[in-house]
Amino acid sequence: MKFASLLSSGIDSPVATYLLSKKAKEMIFVHADGRPFTDDREIENFKKLARCLKQAMSCKIKTYVVPHGEALAVFKQNCNNRFTCVFCKRMLLRYAEKIAERENADAIVMGDSLGQVASQTLQNICTIQQAISIPILRPLVGFDKEDVIKIAKEIGTYDLSIASSDGCSAVPNKPATMAKLEDLLAQEEEIDVNELVNQAVKKAKLINI
Repeated sequence: MKFASLLSSGIDSPVATYLLSKKAKEMIFVHADGRPFTDDREIENFKKLARCLKQAMSCKIKTYVVPHGEALAVFKQNCNNRFTCVFCKRMLLRYAEKIAERENADAIVMGDSLGQVASQTLQNICTIQQAISIPILRPLVGFDKEDVIKIAKEIGTYDLSIASSDGCSAVPNKPATMAKLEDLLAQEEEIDVNELVNQAVKKAKLINI
């Protein structure tokens, strides 16, 4: 099988990617570059994580970096910022789905662990996954954070995942934790989602790791 994995520079998604790499012949890393809402250190941390995973995994890999900052800016300028994190995850899935179609991948891998952050409440997970039709695999969904950290340390990604960066400045002060699908659809009607997705994937770069 071939999977497209949404790989951030955090702790969870590298562990999820590693676990499902055991079932894959090839993993397609898809990273959303959030600049200017993140800093240059974030993208460098991601590259280091990808290199570490490449050494830890036995399957083939490809790595795409998708520019995501423009979509975030459009949403924040035109929509209710409480929904920014849910909108962000929906966009990431749309990018990954497009790339999965290009690469003939069978499913998308995410690092969601139920309830750990605002975008990972059960309600928000359900709202987020409605953005695409391809299967989504979440190997960490029932894990406690300590379980994830233990594996991250074993595979060498933990120290890289906690390396300093400014974080994402697009995150609202009070993010929605119970976002309903109809509310997100109403927000997305205020912007041209398809055009944002198409332009971002068109500008995506396939990089060597």
